[in-house]
Amino acid sequence: MSQINKLKIFNDPIYGFITIPNALIYDLVQHPYFQRLRRISQMGLSYLVYPGANHTRFHHALGCMHLMQKAVEVLRFKGVSISPEEENALYIAILLHDIGHGPFSHAMERSIVEDVHHEEISLLFMNQLNVEFNGQLNLAIQIFKGEYDRKFMLQLISSQLDMDRMDYLKRDSFYSGVAEGNVNSERLIQMMNVVDDFLVIEEKGIYSVEKFLMSRRLMYWQAYLHKTSLVAELILMKVLKRAKELTLKGVQLPCSEPLLFFMQNKITMENFDTTTLDLFSQLDDFDIISALKAWQRQDDFILSSLSKMIVNRDLLKIKLTSEKVSLEEMQPLKERFAAENNITLLETNYFIFKGKIKNQAYSKEAEPIRILKKDRTVEDVIESSDQLNLKSLSKLVTKYYICFPKQLVEMNI
Repeated sequence: MSQINKLKIFNDPIYGFITIPNALIYDLVQHPYFQRLRRISQMGLSYLVYPGANHTRFHHALGCMHLMQKAVEVLRFKGVSISPEEENALYIAILLHDIGHGPFSHAMERSIVEDVHHEEISLLFMNQLNVEFNGQLNLAIQIFKGEYDRKFMLQLISSQLDMDRMDYLKRDSFYSGVAEGNVNSERLIQMMNVVDDFLVIEEKGIYSVEKFLMSRRLMYWQAYLHKTSLVAELILMKVLKRAKELTLKGVQLPCSEPLLFFMQNKITMENFDTTTLDLFSQLDDFDIISALKAWQRQDDFILSSLSKMIVNRDLLKIKLTSEKVSLEEMQPLKERFAAENNITLLETNYFIFKGKIKNQAYSKEAEPIRILKKDRTVEDVIESSDQLNLKSLSKLVTKYYICFPKQLVEMNI
């Protein structure tokens, strides 16, 4: 195929046309590992709350690369030297930053691929692609791992104000219809600069940063931690846990081969070899959804009940509170549910459980967002801001929840 045919454009509903800058990036996008992201939803089960939220991680990865192109353009215009090799490495690193996500990744990470984080899998994919592309991803991997000496490059990929967050807030807000999340990524990028090898935002962009942090906080409460999205993800986690438990007891459950492999084996970073990676690359949302559809008809009461809940969107009841839920409060619920459904008290943990969620829009512990003042000094955005709300945005907010079947609602809890 000629080089010319590889300079494609994508039509994106948010940014308009996204261009593929060169043949290497075209070949990476075309690779089955990357194409898999078309079959992985960006917002997991949030479409059960926001019917439009059906966009994919493929969409998001291309959007991040587009923003990175804009950032490179702005920084070069301001005199920051970025070589063609560094530029390409930045595009590759941001394009592949989420390639390790599995289907409904947070639910999977907490149930059947328990001990391996998606960022570690992203790195495994990158290393494998680097072998296939004869070392052309070396610099991208170095930057991604934070081993490259120019710190600001990692900040563009992974920080409290990176291309990843800028794209997913704007994109998720667009597709879910939650207008509060809409951030002005164009202006934020225009305000970027580099001082002493750190990414900074020029002082006149401070209100855009405040709006960005506020949008992030609101998107967490309204979309990512929306109680229905939360309970759906928790149920999915329980389904996968139960399926794994039954499989390990020798029960044969209908599902795809890749999914069966992860249910039959305990996967850790030590045994995550190329065969495991290949099987992981065959997993997507369709494996999970088709398994849930089949599991609705299984004899196991727990597995079939929980699968039906997600397929038919008839979920457990979830209550959020600012106080911890005590085990004593849950005991009568468990006893009644166990008696009514002829299951053990231990098995009621699949239907009646508690936990907590946290939201912190800005972390004082992490790498700060730096503001470049007019006198050329640099300070943390919290110090620069005249808004008291930024101080409160850095406060960790914790909420507690309890989930239980709807038929227990009439019991006063």
